[in-house]
Order: sequence, then structure tokens, then C-alpha cells
Amino acid sequence: MRYYIMESSDIRWNLATEEHLMNTADVTEPLLLLYIQKPCVIIGRNQNAYEEIDFNYLRQHDITLTRRISGGGAVYDDLGNMSFSFVTKKDDTTFGDYRGVTTPILHALQSMGAKDATVGGRNDLYINGMKFSGNAMYTRHGRTYSHGTLMYDVDLSVLDKILTVSKEKIESKATKSVRKSVTNVKPFLDEQYQQLTTPEFRDALICHIYDVDTLAAVQEKQFVLSEADKVAIQQLFDERYANDEWVYGEAPKFEFNRRTRIPGVGIVDIHLSTEKGRISAIQFFGDYFGTKDTTDLEKILLGTVFKYEELAAALKQVTVSEYILNFTNEDLLNLLVG
Repeated sequence: MRYYIMESSDIRWNLATEEHLMNTADVTEPLLLLYIQKPCVIIGRNQNAYEEIDFNYLRQHDITLTRRISGGGAVYDDLGNMSFSFVTKKDDTTFGDYRGVTTPILHALQSMGAKDATVGGRNDLYINGMKFSGNAMYTRHGRTYSHGTLMYDVDLSVLDKILTVSKEKIESKATKSVRKSVTNVKPFLDEQYQQLTTPEFRDALICHIYDVDTLAAVQEKQFVLSEADKVAIQQLFDERYANDEWVYGEAPKFEFNRRTRIPGVGIVDIHLSTEKGRISAIQFFGDYFGTKDTTDLEKILLGTVFKYEELAAALKQVTVSEYILNFTNEDLLNLLVG
């Protein structure tokens, strides 16, 4: 088995690297990818981001959002998480056999002190009934690709703040995330592994996987990207993982209404539908006053990507209080995506 340590801390570049290597790398022997990234949320291929994420928290804390090409639920990563991926020939891995593909990781963690770590549920790793790793899998071009998170020292307080299903009425056919009790694996490791940085933990894990004392002992197993690889990865980064059409445009159709009563404004009730991440229908109702007809405001928003920054750009050409007295552009943005 060969391994590659991602040089980037950007989830979008790392996912682009995964996809590229899955399509092109020599998998005569399995390839293990390991990466650590800045705070980010990764939604599954079939998910609706609007149902999974608190977008206000996402913006305020500069958390990156992207969509992966495999299924499963939404995942939060930060610099305390170490993700891993296995790329193998299709015939070498049975699709859905998460126990098999995670065995090297599991055995390494057990040898580092997490004796009770085990495979549980459909595709997760658990310790003492708590999940510390979620995994997903897909096949393409005669290869099987499995990737997972490994929570070493993640800020768990963020999970409930950002991965919060909206309580508004949103109807779609998207795959919903299922919340489970989660934990970091760090407290369950031997003491010598509890004082490490995440990169140090990653390196120690690699040594245990290969049963060596230092990375130098398996240097010949380390995969190196070519310049051509990097060019292809940049293209995937631009066209997919950092592209709003992929992140938002792949969202399933959904519709909802937002209604609020504000002193000095009245009731503002918005009914909205989206298709491919853009507003496909929108109507304003309420007992508010205004000098201009809100049907003109609806026309301005129609077709806009349902994303805070895109909506804000569309609204720059108008003053919302002219349509809804005492209601600002920011008030409308917060009602739409707050």
C-alpha cells in the first residue's frame, strides 16, 4: 500500500485531489490518502445544503462549504480532524464493506490505545457507543473509493451550531443527515498520543499502519504528485468543488415559506421555490406598506442563486424599504437565508 499526505488545508483542493487520483493513479496496490483541513462543511452528493447548515454561522466563522461526489450525510471538519481515503481496484473491495476498508485504520488506533474502537452502524467507527469516524464509498472506472473522517481533536461545540437542520418548513427529497452521539478519539489513546498536534497524530497513525518507527522507514511508499497532476487537480477545483453551480446547483428542488412579524413593519411572509440552486418562484405576502410594488422585487430575485452573497449582490440595485417600509436589505437577507 502506498500513501499520500495532502499538502493543502483547503477541503476543495483535497477533494479534487482525491477525485483526480481515483481516476488516474496506479492502484496495482491500494493508495491511502490523508488530509487535514481548515474548518469546512462537506455535504453528500444527494443533500440539500439549506436543510443541513446554519448559513449565518457558516458566514460569520468563515467556514468553507463544498459538496462531495459520494453519498451520505453532512460532515464538519476542522484542523482537529484527520480525513483518510482508500483507492483500490474495484474487484479488491466489496462495495459497502466499510469494515474491510477501515481495518488498517482501526487496527492502528487499537495499537495506539483505543482498544474498544470498532465498526458500527452502517458505515461508522465507534468507541464506547460514540461515533468518531463517518465513511462513504463509491465506484468509478473500475475502482472503488472509500473516504472517512477521523475526529482526533475536533471542536465538538461547533457541530450543533452549524449542522442544524432548519426548523422552517422545507420540503425536498434530499438525503437528511442523522445526528449521532460523537466523540474525539484522542482521550481513548495511550497518553503518549494525547499531547500531539493533528499532523503529529497523522504521522504516528501512518507508522502504526505500516508497523514502523518512523516515516523515513516507508519513504519509498509515499506517492508524489506530478506537475500534470496538479494542473488537472486545479481544473477540478475550479469546475467542481469551488464552483457554486456544483455546491448549490446540485441541490434537489425544495420550497418553503418564511414569515415574521416586526414592530413598525408588520407581517412579511415569503413563499419561495428553488430548482438547481436558483430561485424558481418567489412571492411576498403580508400587511406591510411600501411605495413600490413587491412584484418588481420578486422579478429581481427570480433566477438568483440561493446563496447569501448572490442575493446580496442582486439586492444592491434596490432599496428594500421602498417595497416594504422600515424593512432593510439586510433584514430581507436574514429572513431569506438567516
